[in-house]
Amino acid sequence: MEKFVIIIIGFLSFIFLNKFLIKNKILLNYSGSIHQKFSGLTNVPLTGGILIFFSILYFYFNEIQSIIYFFSFLFILGLATDLKIIASPKMRFLIQAILIFLIVYLSDLKISTTRVYLIDLLISNNLFGYIFSSFCLLILINGSNFIDGLNGLLIGYYLLISIIFYQLDFFNFLDIEKNNFLFFALVLFVLFIFNILKKSFMGDTGAYILGFIYGYLLIKIYIENQIFSPFFVILLLWYPCFENLFSILRKFQLKKSPIKPDSNHLHQILFFYLKKKYKLRSISANNNASLIILLYNLIIFSIGIQNISNTQFQIILLIINILIYCAIYFKLFAY
Repeated sequence: MEKFVIIIIGFLSFIFLNKFLIKNKILLNYSGSIHQKFSGLTNVPLTGGILIFFSILYFYFNEIQSIIYFFSFLFILGLATDLKIIASPKMRFLIQAILIFLIVYLSDLKISTTRVYLIDLLISNNLFGYIFSSFCLLILINGSNFIDGLNGLLIGYYLLISIIFYQLDFFNFLDIEKNNFLFFALVLFVLFIFNILKKSFMGDTGAYILGFIYGYLLIKIYIENQIFSPFFVILLLWYPCFENLFSILRKFQLKKSPIKPDSNHLHQILFFYLKKKYKLRSISANNNASLIILLYNLIIFSIGIQNISNTQFQIILLIINILIYCAIYFKLFAY
């Protein structure tokens, strides 16, 4: 009962904060950038990440207390980016890299085996092991930021992973109380509704926090237990990670800066396709594109959990995912 009361008070405060920010035109999503125009010009407060940050502190404090300071700095970095205090992508990435490496090093979040001989040979070196884990988390949090372009897509994706956590009892491996996990999932679900209704967006803050905490917990589970293939972890996080890597390769091919935003991500061209092909309103095309991607990933996750220990099975599923992604991307892009 006490936690329900805290959640209700938290959301009432959240609603008040949103109204205050809209009234005073602070921390709003639309700043005029080209890549922001594809889904509408409505000003929506970037407060989702703030609520997620404090919810994680409340429900998962014991799991992150050893890295709480650096985790908080990551939150501040996201907030500073949303407020346009840090406008340089290069500076933002540099700070990200430093913070993530310190978190990985201090928490000894070093992946010891990937079941791939060549990679295992490289990460047997301690320093390279820390760099490898840091690289994975950097790809994930920036990829999470990339997919945060449709209503509900980012938070919906991590809600799907939360379902997998619950189904496989992952919170037991982390000494997280079941009730705390369920209450946090409830916060995410209500925030998902806010996001779908365009009452609150995640912003860089939400992308950094969600990407980091789920990546951190999944790596920690694998390091301490190794009850499943490491490629099952990759499968759960494949979409934001591949979106990031694909975007980098695509921009290099076009001789563009990989850190410069554009409107050519898969979720964006799917939005354009639905809007143009079926003459949908922006809000309908936005929500439908998001739900299509989430449904696809739900199917993939449902297949993946059938054999979580089989590395070959997980690799084949990942390759199929990548082929489907590329085929759909190029077909929609041509349209």
